[in-house]
Amino acid sequence: MAATSSCSVRFSELSGAKRLSTGAVLLVVPLTAVLVAGALSGRNEADAAPPEQPAPSKRFARPNAPRPFDRDSRRGDSARKSDSSANTGKGAPTQRAVARHVSPSDSAGTAAAIDVVIREELAESKSSVAPVAADEDFLRRVTFDLTGTSPSPRDVTLFGLDSDPAKRAKLVDQLLDSDEFSRNWARYWRDVVFSRATEMRAQFATQTFEDWMHGEFQKKAPWDAIATSMLTAKGGVREEGSTGLIFAHGAEPAEVAAEVSRIFLGIQIQCANCHDHPTDAWKREQFHQLAAFFPRLRLQPKMTTPRTFEVVSLDSTPFGGRGGGNPLGALRENPELAIRRLDQNRDGKLSKSEAEDGPLGRLFDRLLGLGDTNKDGMLSAEELKKIEPPMMAGRGSREYHMPDLNNPSAPGKRIDPEFFVTHEKPGADLSDADRRAAVARYITSPDNPWFARAFVNRIWSEMLGEGFYIPVDDMGPEREPRYGKALDLLADGFVSNRYDVRWVYRTIASTEAYQRQIRPTEATENPTPFVAAVPTRLRSDQLYSAITKVLGIDDLGGGGMRRPGGGMGRGPRTPRDNFAQLFGFDPSTPHDEVVGSVPQALFLMNSPLLTNLMRAGGRTTLSGILTKYSSDRDALNELYLMVLAREPSEKELKICTDYIAEVNNRNEAFEDLLWSLLNSSEFLTKR
Repeated sequence: MAATSSCSVRFSELSGAKRLSTGAVLLVVPLTAVLVAGALSGRNEADAAPPEQPAPSKRFARPNAPRPFDRDSRRGDSARKSDSSANTGKGAPTQRAVARHVSPSDSAGTAAAIDVVIREELAESKSSVAPVAADEDFLRRVTFDLTGTSPSPRDVTLFGLDSDPAKRAKLVDQLLDSDEFSRNWARYWRDVVFSRATEMRAQFATQTFEDWMHGEFQKKAPWDAIATSMLTAKGGVREEGSTGLIFAHGAEPAEVAAEVSRIFLGIQIQCANCHDHPTDAWKREQFHQLAAFFPRLRLQPKMTTPRTFEVVSLDSTPFGGRGGGNPLGALRENPELAIRRLDQNRDGKLSKSEAEDGPLGRLFDRLLGLGDTNKDGMLSAEELKKIEPPMMAGRGSREYHMPDLNNPSAPGKRIDPEFFVTHEKPGADLSDADRRAAVARYITSPDNPWFARAFVNRIWSEMLGEGFYIPVDDMGPEREPRYGKALDLLADGFVSNRYDVRWVYRTIASTEAYQRQIRPTEATENPTPFVAAVPTRLRSDQLYSAITKVLGIDDLGGGGMRRPGGGMGRGPRTPRDNFAQLFGFDPSTPHDEVVGSVPQALFLMNSPLLTNLMRAGGRTTLSGILTKYSSDRDALNELYLMVLAREPSEKELKICTDYIAEVNNRNEAFEDLLWSLLNSSEFLTKR
């Protein structure tokens, strides 16, 4: 592969080029040049790519250099959001509101019914619908979606040769039954849960959570059971992966409640923490009624090696324990004893002067604020008994109090649990286990339409690049979905199939909407959704798996990737973890807001590890291709199949063979071709 310094001279010839120092290597990046991802000439398909990786082609960027692909893939900047006029719908959705002519258990029939709804609405808007994608495009797309990696050249060849009209449905079933499906979506939900963690120490439990989710998907646990496990979890955070959601937010009731609503209901009710929701019907008290299901959670340290925590219930240990050296706990359990010891004038009450020489001296003012109901400046035994323990993040409290915004030091108004969607109340003075079991029942009930909608909308968006609601975690009754009848069909079928997650993936993958070709984005402020496939940037795990698969290795060990500190008991990070530090993003982010970065481009272009693995000599994948195929055309076909899961077009073959002849060094030319394909938008996106 040609030295970077020689490429720098050629880059500098480009108009608008700017030099960027990358340590020992000097790289020149043109401000306007972007590597084009490619669809090929000879196809009746024009692509659109998401916001581009700001990476020029290493050798092909010079003015007279060819590119190894010719697919026009620039995407417009217009945000793919629903029209504001469609966001004024009132009231919660009603399950089974759509008349259907198929059984919800029939995945193919439901998919067909969804397509009918979408086609009818598109016909009303006179939108031109893209045709169905070619087999090789469908194969790559669905393999990435379901298993998180690309198909092999052999997979592409065999799928193309298969004449079975049901081969796409059979492929989907095969992928859903694979272990890779379970691992891919376990990693997805790991990122959903931990991307917004408020407890930074929770990062060391991400692998435990991922492994637990992988096991749940492997044994085909339904979504309501998985959600219930997370809502009712307890135990050590290194051993019990189901504790991940609670640990990610430090067992703090308000934070846990906000994330429970966002993830399982698709509703961002956290805006009602301090005031009534500004854009939805939710009131401040409703948010705190949800938080009142979680006050007795406690995140308790475990003095082990390595240090860790466990999620426990705080039911019979007010103020942190029965005595245990805590004067508040002992005082509340036996206030008469404290009165007898400290009450100097024997009036049955404690004054500040009587308490100041004892263990309660420094706490008396706070106790007075919490318990002096008659405002006489003293505390009786009865008043001491009624003092509710202050809520401290992660330490638990017997009851929940909504903070008084006008007097933050006051205990606030006691709030009993109530589910804001259905207004169900489990009762007062319940144990932690009873409260969390109750909220799990309310959330996962078929009578709660938001639970099913949140899941199917999220998965639809992840697979198609845009959802019925955007963002996927901000639905709510004041918003109206695009193609609401189609969403009802999918959500209703999910409920009827007892929250079988594989049914959802199978149904979505069977729709024409999912299988359409990609084409350029409409030049409008609000492009019509679902008329064509939308390219989306690969998640960090998907890209990592694709790179290692192309290069024929298990892990990207070393290679100049920065290795962050291990943190508390975290231990050494894996190469995949380090890659995620650079390429990871919150999967709840709308796809059109996910963009590449200069550090990402520099790593892909300049990493010594990747450069060595793309050599044409030694025991690399490229070396094997060049050894096996003496014909440049055959080698190019195999290279394209390996990297892009398709064969090159005749136009691309001509570009590449001309370039090989120009370089007059087969190994060096193929190194540059592999480098360019690996840095292309087509490789970096799911299309």
